[in-house]
Amino acid sequence: SMTTYAQEDNALTIFTNPRDRGTKFLKRGEDLWMFFPDAEELIKISGHMLSQGMMGSDFSYQDIMESDKLLELYEFRLLGEEELDGLLCYVLEGTAIPGQEVSYYRRKAWIDKERFVGLKEELYARSGRLLKVLHTTKVEQLEDRWYPVESVMEDKLRKDTRTEFYVESIEFNPHIPATTFTLENLR
Repeated sequence: SMTTYAQEDNALTIFTNPRDRGTKFLKRGEDLWMFFPDAEELIKISGHMLSQGMMGSDFSYQDIMESDKLLELYEFRLLGEEELDGLLCYVLEGTAIPGQEVSYYRRKAWIDKERFVGLKEELYARSGRLLKVLHTTKVEQLEDRWYPVESVMEDKLRKDTRTEFYVESIEFNPHIPATTFTLENLR
């Protein structure tokens, strides 16, 4: 379990479950740092470490880093429309823009036509191999928008693994002090 504060391209995540309590991630633009309270150690996550599972999950650090800038990394095109779980969806394909460093060469997404929420995403390697699948399992209307509150990530390179992600509460547009996203605050 965790609490996350996010604003523009900055985010601070503080883990609250007993085993990981006090572990923190700080994302500032293109940089990601991690603080481990037991070792009182601050580590910058970079290179091959970004492709590893975040806290042992099926979500990589890079998944988190890329999530807010997909339009800068991929060229998208509309493939058509399909029904998914009884809902009519736009099917989009994103291919990495040449010269951009990305985790997945190609992405295929099913977007609910009525609520404009991603319901499924397949993530592929340059070879065409399916690497991961993200399914949104529950969507709720929060304030004036539809938001995915439950999802499952499956890593197709590992056998019998999945990570379930639940949003228990969310506040849109809160005031977050600028000092929240500093290295000093990470310790």
